[in-house]
Amino acid sequence: MEPFRPIKPHSPHLNGKVDRSQRTDLEEFWATADLASPDLAEKLMDWQCYDNEFWPHGSLGAKTPWERWGDLLWQTPYHDEVEALYDPAKERIRRQNYKIDLRLAAIFEARQENQTRSQVKR
Repeated sequence: MEPFRPIKPHSPHLNGKVDRSQRTDLEEFWATADLASPDLAEKLMDWQCYDNEFWPHGSLGAKTPWERWGDLLWQTPYHDEVEALYDPAKERIRRQNYKIDLRLAAIFEARQENQTRSQVKR
């Protein structure tokens, strides 16, 4: 399972790309979509395909998301490589539920402090 790093609620500065993507969908697709259309789901899939495969994005240097993904493919490590380098003492795996994740973060930090204190006492 890959780590999930949730963002704080009400933190658009941490979620800008998603917010921008949703704004584009709203302006370019949903503004012209017939919500009563029986093939709405198919039209949405066609739109997403077009947006990802054929429409150059300014934030990606006028490349499509698929072109950018292809550029990064060879630089992206496989899951087993990431897992082999993972050190739980340095980074904990985050949980999708933000409130539970905050509680686990407090426990993780308390353990780190206790380990540090015990090493200092030695």
